Amino acid sequence: MMEIIINAQKKRVQQSLHNDAITKKKTQEEDQVKLAAIAISLNIRLRSADMPFSLQERAICYTRSLLSSTATNRPSPTILAGAIKKEFDLLYGPAWHCVVGKSFGSFVTHSPGGFVYYSVDSLCFLLFKTEVKLVTEPPAQLPLQRT
Repeated sequence: MMEIIINAQKKRVQQSLHNDAITKKKTQEEDQVKLAAIAISLNIRLRSADMPFSLQERAICYTRSLLSSTATNRPSPTILAGAIKKEFDLLYGPAWHCVVGKSFGSFVTHSPGGFVYYSVDSLCFLLFKTEVKLVTEPPAQLPLQRT
């Protein structure tokens, strides 16, 4: 009798997990469609991302607002990168990095959920977060080698 109850409980847990997974997948798909619609409306092309929907949305909307705020002269890539970095540091904690330009290569290590790469017209934007660890003691000194 006890075994039947345990098996029934296992089936309910498995069904609940399955339903949760389906709901999560549907939500992720809906978020992707919503983000794609926002990007299209802002004339932004999302190229690659490992970032929650809400942060990606903030990045592209903030970028568009920066570009639209100065209709006559587009801000320099350095000013754009600094503004985006400061915005993300303020909202989501320190250690965000931003690269903006027309032509650049990159190979970065980022924190999980902290990477997006997108473009607006001819400018590309790379925004990523790294982990910050406090240094509690000075690093050990390596012995000097004489050659």
